[in-house]
Amino acid sequence: MARVLLDSVDSTNAHAARLAPARPTWIMAAEQTGGRGRRGRPWSSPRGNFYATLALQPVEPAEQVALRSFAAALALRDACVAVTGFATGFQLKWPNDVLLNGGKLAGILLESSGVGQGISQLSIGIGVNLIAAPTPDQVETGAVTPVSLLAETGLRISPESFLTSLAVAYDRWESEFVNNGFAPLRAEWLAHAARLGEVITARTGTRSESGVFETIDAAGALVLKTPHARRAIPAAEIFF
Repeated sequence: MARVLLDSVDSTNAHAARLAPARPTWIMAAEQTGGRGRRGRPWSSPRGNFYATLALQPVEPAEQVALRSFAAALALRDACVAVTGFATGFQLKWPNDVLLNGGKLAGILLESSGVGQGISQLSIGIGVNLIAAPTPDQVETGAVTPVSLLAETGLRISPESFLTSLAVAYDRWESEFVNNGFAPLRAEWLAHAARLGEVITARTGTRSESGVFETIDAAGALVLKTPHARRAIPAAEIFF
């Protein structure tokens, strides 16, 4: 895959939309001046952390394209294991976060563009707290506490080194997804899922619902067993 390396940019996802590359391309920046996470929340972007977007040109229906968030999460975890040599401590929080020792290490933001039901470009934005993490007062009340790779492991990994490992890992999971579908990704994701079998809270807008995190279904939705019913939730914020 091609690579575009930038010193400073508003956000790598925004740059990917402007660039609209004709082939799969990684776009990485040393600094973001307008980084954002889910629901438009600002993403703290000091130098030394990792900010990159993978721009893809998918051919599948929109609902299948969205499942690449799981490919990205698995690749992100694999990259963390590769650069640290630590096989334990990294877990996956539905839908798009990677945890280290229970704290939020990384996040993923998918954005797409296209006409009608077709998606012409998918941007998979990835942010990793390599050397610094936001303070608790910078995140939503009740959210998982952010952590950095440096503070948790004592290892200082450069963004360039991390991109190399991440690109290799993503190629593997992209190939798995294209050739074998979502099933193998689902199985591997569940093997590393945080709080599986435990009570969690799913918040959708102003509504919150608590229940046992049973699994994710074939569409990637969270399956929650509540006192009243077994529910498949396609999108929500999760709180522990």
